[in-house]
Amino acid sequence: MTDARLRRGRGSLAVSFFVQGVTFALLVTRIPAIQDRYGISDGLLPVFLAAVPILAGVASVATAKVVARVGPGAVLRWSQPLVLLALLGVGAGSEMWQAAVALGLFGLAVGALDASMNMLGVSLQRAYGRSIMLGFHAAYSLGGIVGASLAWVGAHGDLPLFVSYLPVVAVLLPVALVGSRWYGGGKPDLVGEGERGGGGVGFKVLLPFCLVMTFAYIGDSTVSNWSAKYLQDVLGGSEELATVPYNAYMVTTLLGRAVGDFGVRRLGAAMVVRGGAVLAALGFAVVALAPGAWVGMAGFTVLGLGLSVIVPQTFAAAGRQAFERHGPGASDAAVARLNVFNYVGFLIGSPLVGALGDAWSYRGAMLVPMVLVLVTVAYATSFGSQRARYGGGHERPRTVDVG
Repeated sequence: MTDARLRRGRGSLAVSFFVQGVTFALLVTRIPAIQDRYGISDGLLPVFLAAVPILAGVASVATAKVVARVGPGAVLRWSQPLVLLALLGVGAGSEMWQAAVALGLFGLAVGALDASMNMLGVSLQRAYGRSIMLGFHAAYSLGGIVGASLAWVGAHGDLPLFVSYLPVVAVLLPVALVGSRWYGGGKPDLVGEGERGGGGVGFKVLLPFCLVMTFAYIGDSTVSNWSAKYLQDVLGGSEELATVPYNAYMVTTLLGRAVGDFGVRRLGAAMVVRGGAVLAALGFAVVALAPGAWVGMAGFTVLGLGLSVIVPQTFAAAGRQAFERHGPGASDAAVARLNVFNYVGFLIGSPLVGALGDAWSYRGAMLVPMVLVLVTVAYATSFGSQRARYGGGHERPRTVDVG
């Protein structure tokens, strides 16, 4: 495969990650507006919110079977426009059933999209022969920052959801469709691995990665759902200051992913994951023990750097091990199954912290994700030896040095 095709594939996939970051942020940051538009009660809102990751998990599992026939590029090509149109649908309706249909479509499409994006990322990393996976997730983080900023503009201008979403979808939809030309349709020669296939990989092999993924998303959902409330109610920060921790978390997540591939190439995946877990646990400890709002903000900032590297490397390591044991088809299946556990962590994290906070204390509740993330250190050896710096699980000579 030529270096030009690799670069085009890498660039188009990075655009896809960016578009999804914008789209997801536009949905989750406008949840209060969605609730008001459709008259969804506080009691019913958790049902709507839980349905999205549940349906996404179902779609992620189904994607593994579809990809075996058509390849991940084809799945990503149709699922990304569906996600964007579903977002527009959320802003266009007026009846509760319309919200349910739009959010259900969003969940199903995003499950297929997340799985196929990460499958392609793992395959491209293997073709490059060096770590590039964190760069894709950095594009997602950048998209999240842009999407959250656009949501703020819409909310600040008191724009209706449809009016807020329409220009974004009008720009991103053609960008995604044009970019999809270079996914390669999931053809085997895109990743230079010969024929697809190879069967499945046992759950015992995937178990460490599933646990690490779950723990990472419990930590992530804790920050996204509870950082503002924690800073204001527990640490005595102002309402304006309470909006800062999550923004700082997003920025440091972007920074950590932007430089993370370099760290993997120099130190190995296991070392980077181990360091990230320790740093994230330290961030949670600072948050739990913070005497005031500014120290708490520093803790959330450190958290972003620590958690940023764990999820991309978990996808990369699981895909690498499945490929080494059973071939590229098994790599795709492993990524699809592993992707389910990011939704599991999302579903568990927020209710867990809320229940512990109400029954015990929110400071104490912050210690639970701290311990869970710290457990990742024990599983770091599953990510490979120090020599596991490249996509194939070892340093190997390359005929072409791209990008």
